[in-house]
Amino acid sequence: MSPVRQSLVIVGAGPRGTGVLERLAANSRDGKDQLALDVHLVDPYPPGGGRIWRREQSPLLWMNSQAQDVTMFTDETVELAGPVVPGPVLHEWAGIDGRTFADRRRQGGYLRWVYERAVAALPDGVTVHHHARRALRVSGAPHGRQQVWLEGETRPLFADAVVLTQGHLDAELNDEQKELRAYAERHGLVHLPPDFTADSDLSALVPGQDVLVRGFGLAFVDLMVLLTEGRGGRFEGDTYVPSGREPVLHVGSRRGVPYHAKLGYDWDAGERPPLPRFLGPTQIDELLAKGDEFGSDGFRRDVWPLVDKELGYAHYHRLFTAHPERTGVAWEVFEEKYAAAAPLSAEMQALVAATVPDPADRLDLAALDRPLDGVRYGSYEELQAGLRGHITDDLERRHDPAHSPDLAVFLGLLSVYGQLVRLGDVGPWWHGFFSYLASGPPGPRLRQLLALSRAGVVKFVGADMRVEARDGVFTATSASAPGVRVEARALVEARLPQPTLARTRDRLLRTLYEEGARSTDAGLLAVDPADGRVLSRDGAAHPRRFALGPHTDARGAGAFTRPRTNGPSFRQNDATARAVLALLRDLSCRATAA
Repeated sequence: MSPVRQSLVIVGAGPRGTGVLERLAANSRDGKDQLALDVHLVDPYPPGGGRIWRREQSPLLWMNSQAQDVTMFTDETVELAGPVVPGPVLHEWAGIDGRTFADRRRQGGYLRWVYERAVAALPDGVTVHHHARRALRVSGAPHGRQQVWLEGETRPLFADAVVLTQGHLDAELNDEQKELRAYAERHGLVHLPPDFTADSDLSALVPGQDVLVRGFGLAFVDLMVLLTEGRGGRFEGDTYVPSGREPVLHVGSRRGVPYHAKLGYDWDAGERPPLPRFLGPTQIDELLAKGDEFGSDGFRRDVWPLVDKELGYAHYHRLFTAHPERTGVAWEVFEEKYAAAAPLSAEMQALVAATVPDPADRLDLAALDRPLDGVRYGSYEELQAGLRGHITDDLERRHDPAHSPDLAVFLGLLSVYGQLVRLGDVGPWWHGFFSYLASGPPGPRLRQLLALSRAGVVKFVGADMRVEARDGVFTATSASAPGVRVEARALVEARLPQPTLARTRDRLLRTLYEEGARSTDAGLLAVDPADGRVLSRDGAAHPRRFALGPHTDARGAGAFTRPRTNGPSFRQNDATARAVLALLRDLSCRATAA
């Protein structure tokens, strides 16, 4: 008897939706039973790349990872129940040097190829349909077929299961942003709220205009590129030659400095730190057994001490084993005492002080997080020179293998991130700290920033930047240069939107929340960590609705997965795909028997 034909709707056809599709294909290869299934991909943008990695964007915009560090395929390091299906890393697929920072359009081509390969790998009974529309709502009784309503359609898609993989989302303006927008409208100013820079209309920023920029992360780097090279300027070595069409960007943030540059060297020799060591599955199990919510306060109290000790272990393992001349005892002696010391304790500090003579070789995460704390410049000109010095020092350090403990800490950050995924929503601070240390811009971008600073196209505001709207303009001040004020008639919020379920512009997710889906303290969609099923406010897992990605508390790292790192995104995709297939097979058996 032929199986009853079923339907699966995946909302979001970008990298996450493509990853789920690849895992559906991989877990269907055993051929134990025949699938009769329609897969409906709902996304207004092309499958594979989706919105962020679409081809229709400036070729000047790069990926933030080297091509050798980007893969969409599992390998033997990934801890998953489904089969490992290897495939090419981006640089292998594209035939380029692994250290290249490919442009985003090339990554979009890779993702499209992965999508087409996944579709081709599906069993004969599975058909994939792409709906280039937005999904507006999902309805239906928990144990019945779901209805997914699409923009511009009067009839819904019927689904036996729904997977929500929308990726990064837009957000409604918060109260501060609404006030700034209203002020700008009243006084004829320009205010660009948080947005994906490639989608922003930058035409309102006119040549020579002073522009305040709040945010010094990756969104700023994109903005910098589009308003300089994107307007006809060019770099000749370490010099920027303006086109005359650039505005003047006055940039600041909470830290007042850009994210750390990408590391410019590979692991050369020696044992990698054996991670996880102090924050692994056992410690995560113990934290979960407490039954607490790990928001910002819980993270600082219960989780951060373990993170600090884990990253310290990675740092000192490399320092003692690769640079023993800069230490006072053998690694084995230090390791024993380090393991016995409590995290963040005076005993730990004394141990490090006694065995690592040079303070520059000691890991101080607080100082790394806030490098300008307590630093004061006497004038605006001194601030510019000071920040250029900071960026130059960072570039030199990040390209010098003598500081290879930095690379060990980077590996520690990846390990920690993979473990913390199991805790769900740990608050926004950790993700910002991780990105600042591990997901900064390519070195060439910071060299361009220095050239733009010397050319007067970019000027630095400093740390703890404060923006006020008064006297008909926007005014910026900072703690780094007391008494210095910068006035401008334009303000750009150079950071990504941070949507909560209540403020997202995604109507489906907002309606889902209004109808009873559970939200974390940070406004993320709560899901079952085992398989991604959407949780209701009473804690019940929806039997037919699943969700993965940055809008959920099971989000993985923002970057693509590096090869051979047991990427949490792969583990999540596989678990969800297997749960979906198990559900569909169970429903098919019951329908066929009936």
